[in-house]
Amino acid sequence: MPSYAYKGRNSGGQLVEGVLDGANSGAIVDLLRGQGLTPVAISETKGGAGQPSFDWNFSLTRPKVSHIDLLLFSRQMHTLLKSGVPILRALAGLQDAAINPEMKRVIGEIRESLEGGRDLSQALARHPRVFSSFYLSMVRVGEATGLLEEIFLRLFEHLEFERYMREQVKSALRYPSFVVLAMGIAIVVVNIFVIPAFAKVFAGFGAELPLMTRILLNFSEFMIASWPLLLAAAAGGALAFRAWIGTAGGRYAWDRLSLKFPIAGKILHKAALSRFARSFSLGIRSGVPVMQALSNSAQTVDNSFVERAIEGMREHVERGESLLRASISSGIFTPIVLQMVAVGEESGAVDEMMDEIGDMYRQEVEYELKTLSQQIEPILIVMLGVMVLILALGIFLPMWDLGKVALKR
Repeated sequence: MPSYAYKGRNSGGQLVEGVLDGANSGAIVDLLRGQGLTPVAISETKGGAGQPSFDWNFSLTRPKVSHIDLLLFSRQMHTLLKSGVPILRALAGLQDAAINPEMKRVIGEIRESLEGGRDLSQALARHPRVFSSFYLSMVRVGEATGLLEEIFLRLFEHLEFERYMREQVKSALRYPSFVVLAMGIAIVVVNIFVIPAFAKVFAGFGAELPLMTRILLNFSEFMIASWPLLLAAAAGGALAFRAWIGTAGGRYAWDRLSLKFPIAGKILHKAALSRFARSFSLGIRSGVPVMQALSNSAQTVDNSFVERAIEGMREHVERGESLLRASISSGIFTPIVLQMVAVGEESGAVDEMMDEIGDMYRQEVEYELKTLSQQIEPILIVMLGVMVLILALGIFLPMWDLGKVALKR
């Protein structure tokens, strides 16, 4: 996510400077307004939020705060605050109980910020790599309404939903990935070890070999002679691809293309919309303004194309259009979802309808994931059959011709 350096003025007219992570400058404006600041200047920077462009702390070797760490932090904060434990004492207990040393360090710095007079949301904002803009916005709402313990419970449920979706996708893709990897290894082994052995036999035939056999032999010779070049090309291609999707334009293009993939595309699309609907519903129910809720929920979808479409919705709402018209203009929702949004606006229950939309998409994703193996198996069988057919034609046709010549003699 890009980082932006900002300058703003607080309620006392004092100039405040800093760096925040956000989807775009509009999201940064919403974050600053949520902190009670009036934006003066916003510019994109290469450095991370709250960090310079270099890092002397060797962050590459430092353990990271995992999703599970944040999940447990939210749940434990809810339990402690609900029990009436003061927030500083609650953080002290969580710091002592933390297993991850990085999480222990982060909680310690949050305590120091609170002891220095900062609000909890401001203390959390100093760690943008750990706490997302959505998380910070929810905590600010909890501070403003006095329902911080309930907000932490809602954040826990949201993070648990995110973890469940990711685990489901990984579980569904495990078997197809294993089959494709096994096929790739089999192709390499056959071309390096099996076909060269048959090539020595075919060389003694003294006859012209079939076209398929010549193609296999030439491809095998190419792999054996050029395997360092092929390995370097594969590694270079992988690094170039990672560098490309690391750019804003490359990430957007790849995410847009991934939604068009057969079978997997519709799962990714529905999963992204499910995350958006659930997070948007959570924000609205907690009292977050619609425009800020749209910006915050856009950052939870994990897809740049859908994220930009939702940011477009925010711009339409900002111009005074209804949420329904903004949803139609985005082009990412089905007619039945648009109908539910219309009903939600008419009844004043947008949060409930968005929650139902999130549940509907979640159920569809669960069904798609359960049947994913059944949908992919025919494709894998066809691929395996084509590979076996090519090998059979290339290897056994010359031997068949040799057998027929021997019978004639």
